[in-house]
Amino acid sequence: MKTTITGKPLPNIPWQDKPKGSTNVMWRYDKNPVIGRNVIKSGGRIFNSAIIPYLGEFIGVFRADHRNGYPQLHVGRSKDAIKWKIEDEHIKFHNEDGKPAKPILYGYDPRLLEIEGTYYITWCNYFNGPTIGIAKTKDFKKFTQLENAFLPFNRNGVLFPRKINGNFVMLNRPSDNGHTPFGDIFLSQSPDLTYWGKHKVVMKTSHYWWKNTKLGAGPVPIETTQGWLMIYHGVCTTCSGYIYSIGAALLDLEDPSKVIHDCENYILTPEEPYETTGFVPNVCFPCATLQDADTGRIAVFYGAADTYSALAFTQVDELIGYIKSHPNKPI
Repeated sequence: MKTTITGKPLPNIPWQDKPKGSTNVMWRYDKNPVIGRNVIKSGGRIFNSAIIPYLGEFIGVFRADHRNGYPQLHVGRSKDAIKWKIEDEHIKFHNEDGKPAKPILYGYDPRLLEIEGTYYITWCNYFNGPTIGIAKTKDFKKFTQLENAFLPFNRNGVLFPRKINGNFVMLNRPSDNGHTPFGDIFLSQSPDLTYWGKHKVVMKTSHYWWKNTKLGAGPVPIETTQGWLMIYHGVCTTCSGYIYSIGAALLDLEDPSKVIHDCENYILTPEEPYETTGFVPNVCFPCATLQDADTGRIAVFYGAADTYSALAFTQVDELIGYIKSHPNKPI
């Protein structure tokens, strides 16, 4: 069965064909990293960020770790999704009354999407500890901050790109106040982006070592004719610390709390120097995808070693075929 991406064509998607002789289902851009160190005055490292097509070009919300140690969210623009111009001033939010919102202590690991003509950002926000912040914009100039989705502690809040059975749906990962040594992927629903409930477990950690410590949703799920393609990160604990790898699964279209297929193998794991060496070594952290419905091409934007931003590529048929042929089997 041929898989089709449900969505719009994106003829200017960044793309490189798979290297000759490669057997990888996801392959890296050969000029990675696309964003290096010290590209803005206010921050030293930009990573774990979100991008989206916008007015024929590309726009993004970027995590920039400032020189005082706190991460903040910045807008960036690009013609090709590879060369980025990122604003030095971080986003200043307004509340729903149009007044300046209380400045956020920190904001990191954003996701970005469009639903019914409005662009939404979710990110890890501070509210007596980490939780999921939500904001919206029409023009990427004025940003309205909504109520936080959950009480602390929670991370990796990722909205689906359309309402399902009349509700907004968000993947999330309950956590703790530190560098969480545990975590499963949950799903929550809301009629209005204010009140959240109907919480369900989507995916738990596995006996496969690469994802036996914790999991977290990655980019906005991609709707396909075979289900929601969920790219996620899986974490294992080694003698030298955590290792973050990229995995993939298919979720049911009408009830995405149900996993149809999950892959036993990682799709990408830290191997290149910009992934294995940096502020936090051995991290591949996916936060965004671009996809072309006409060709099935998918470009994955990921953070590397909490220091750089990088690109990788896959084809929807090849990736879903790999997921199905390497099922997550119980012990």
